[in-house]
Amino acid sequence: MRSSMTENVPLSAQELCWRCAPDSFDFETTDDLQDLDDIIGQSRAVASIDFAIAMRQPGYNVYALGPDGIGKHTVVRRYFERAAAELPVPDDYCYVSNFQDSRKPRALRLPPGRGIVFQNDMAQFVQDVRVGLRSTFESGEYRTRRQAIEEEFRERRENALAEVEAEAQSRGIALLRTPVGFAFGPTHDGKVISPEEFQKLSKAEQERVQAEIEDLQKKLKEALQQTPVWMKETQNEIRRLNDETAEFAVGHLIETLHKKHADLPKVLDYLGDVRRDVIHNFGAFISEPESPGAGQDSAEFDDGQPLFRRYRINLLAGNGDSDHAPVVYEDDPTHDRLLGRIEHRAEMGTLLTDLHMIRPGALHRANGGYLILDARKLLTRPWAWEALKRTLLAGHIRIQPLAQELGLLSTVTLEPEAIALNVKIAIVGDRMIYYLLSQYDPEFVRLFKVAADFDERFDRNDEHNLLYARLVATLIRKEQLKPFDRAGVARVLEFAARETGDSEKLSTGIESLLDLLREANHWADKNDRKVVGATEVQGAIDAQIGRLDRLRERVQEEILRGTIAIDTEGTVAGQINALSVMQLGSFAFGRPSRITARVRLGKGEVLDIEREVDLGGPLHSKGVLILSGFLSSRYADERPLSLSASLVFEQSYGGIDGDSASSAELYALLSAISGVPIKQCYAVTGSVNQFGQVQAIGGVNEKIEGFFDLCAGRGLTGEQGVLIPATNVKHLMVHKRVLAAVEEGRFHIYPVATVDRGIEILTGIPAGERGADGRYPEGSLNYKVEARLMAMAEKRRAFAVPVREERSE
Repeated sequence: MRSSMTENVPLSAQELCWRCAPDSFDFETTDDLQDLDDIIGQSRAVASIDFAIAMRQPGYNVYALGPDGIGKHTVVRRYFERAAAELPVPDDYCYVSNFQDSRKPRALRLPPGRGIVFQNDMAQFVQDVRVGLRSTFESGEYRTRRQAIEEEFRERRENALAEVEAEAQSRGIALLRTPVGFAFGPTHDGKVISPEEFQKLSKAEQERVQAEIEDLQKKLKEALQQTPVWMKETQNEIRRLNDETAEFAVGHLIETLHKKHADLPKVLDYLGDVRRDVIHNFGAFISEPESPGAGQDSAEFDDGQPLFRRYRINLLAGNGDSDHAPVVYEDDPTHDRLLGRIEHRAEMGTLLTDLHMIRPGALHRANGGYLILDARKLLTRPWAWEALKRTLLAGHIRIQPLAQELGLLSTVTLEPEAIALNVKIAIVGDRMIYYLLSQYDPEFVRLFKVAADFDERFDRNDEHNLLYARLVATLIRKEQLKPFDRAGVARVLEFAARETGDSEKLSTGIESLLDLLREANHWADKNDRKVVGATEVQGAIDAQIGRLDRLRERVQEEILRGTIAIDTEGTVAGQINALSVMQLGSFAFGRPSRITARVRLGKGEVLDIEREVDLGGPLHSKGVLILSGFLSSRYADERPLSLSASLVFEQSYGGIDGDSASSAELYALLSAISGVPIKQCYAVTGSVNQFGQVQAIGGVNEKIEGFFDLCAGRGLTGEQGVLIPATNVKHLMVHKRVLAAVEEGRFHIYPVATVDRGIEILTGIPAGERGADGRYPEGSLNYKVEARLMAMAEKRRAFAVPVREERSE
């Protein structure tokens, strides 16, 4: 009988963990290292960001995807700032009054720095025009010319009345002026006669007088009808005088602004509108107090006068203080903080607003440059994502209150003119959000064509080790920490490898690295060390674990007290120690579990009790079904599988998922079928396929340490160990306490490639291989399994044969 028992050799301590030799570095402390300017381990993401920056066409915005804490935001911002430094300063934008429709303020685009200049010019213009108009309209020349116009009107009116009065006198009639108007009365010897005297006149004389009066009334009416015409002419002349005077007072001020801003056609058009509006409303300027009170700002003084506020400028985006394009990060991307908002103020129970209450959003501040947003925050703010997409598709920023969009705003508001948008946006988020948006939001793919996929790890080699050391030095100087010696840096690299769960990789996690450096610096302060070494780094790592491992300790305690049944000595058929990982936030630890298997005569079913009670997840159920495929293909290719088996995680009260225990379940099942006991000093992890090959799993280091701690708590016997997939050897970065026990021969870790190798270690019996006759070697475990299954098949066939009844004669 050929045996492979000699191949079952445990791993050496050197194979269980990569150790970074401090002597491999040629520096003494991190002070000897130069800062790292490049980004290590993110070549794919960096190339994507560079590509997005280079593409100026619409839609080439970037989504930076990857787990939290690996520096996505930092990298994106660094490359955006580098690109922004090469771009010109973007133009200023301001809102000005629309004198034709005050509800729709106009947007003006000015060269960078000209916005604040124009704003100050218009503020000064308001003050100057008020003083100029008041002094001009109070001048003696204006008063004289206006009095002449008014006097001319009075003279024309009086001359017309005088003509009627003279004609009346020639006819013996007097023109009487009364409080209610004009009247005529007959006279005698130059005096108006009384009604009684008029009645004493002859009938003919009375009729003559009446006729004269009626004729004079017609002429008076004709004269008085000319008065409105003359008044209108007078008013027109006064209006022309006022316009001429206002033009004289305003014209030179406007001309000064014209010359100053002659290169801006839209500004000139606006100044022309201002000229006409000021001349039209000059009365408001000359009727207000002469100037602000002492110590009162002119802008505050104008705030109380709506007419004066309309000539002021609302500088929405001013870039005069910048020397390059902006890079903006909006940490609270609400609808209003992205697109801007229109504020209101309460006056007499009414909400009022004007163009000066328009506030910019992040898109205005980033216009002409770059904007960075957080995906989760953006998507959780109501309507922010839809508003951003609409704005990018339209190519301009339109400020509209969210309440108005939703039909909830009934008060008066504004409709500012839209502003052209030219911005490159980066959204930083995790991979799940990116994939969901790509799948379910077609507009996302159109607007964010570039994916910058950040990796969690990169290859470990001598070159990258030195680069990582320089990264550590850079972060230390940035955080103003104490220098690390090379032993401390070496321990940091080992930590980075453990973070990835792969001895051949290093982690790109910047946040966890920074935490370690800060905490190691704290321990150096506590120990009065001027240089941080490996002891302080290890102290920081142990302290991080100690703050989070309460539950791990409780689980280990309950196992040691016998509350949770786990054997680490002896042998039992159909029972095995499996290993799982519990993830609690950022902390993970291994937990041993007992799996038991029972078999009986049946129809070839393997019952997963966890699945039957809805505690098993789909991956675990898949692993159990694979066991049935393995048993059928290996032992029942020519006869039916005539057993029923049940598998269960003992003392499991929560959900179970994953297939990392499928090899342990198979070992337990083979032991139950064959009756060969399994050594309880071992624990097993690894998934299995239908060919009996053991496959890699996750969390191998935590699983090993979990079973080791249990064995160490009970006392190491030198026989205990863990079976892991051979393909997981490269992932080993176990704790130094495990290494020490392995070096002393008190604990063992076996790499297993197939189920046959694993069952040999667990039972101490060769698995056996089929010979030329198609049979397994007698005494091998596979022989025992096949023999038991054949016996079950015969029994099942016997039960299936019908019993003949004896006939009595």
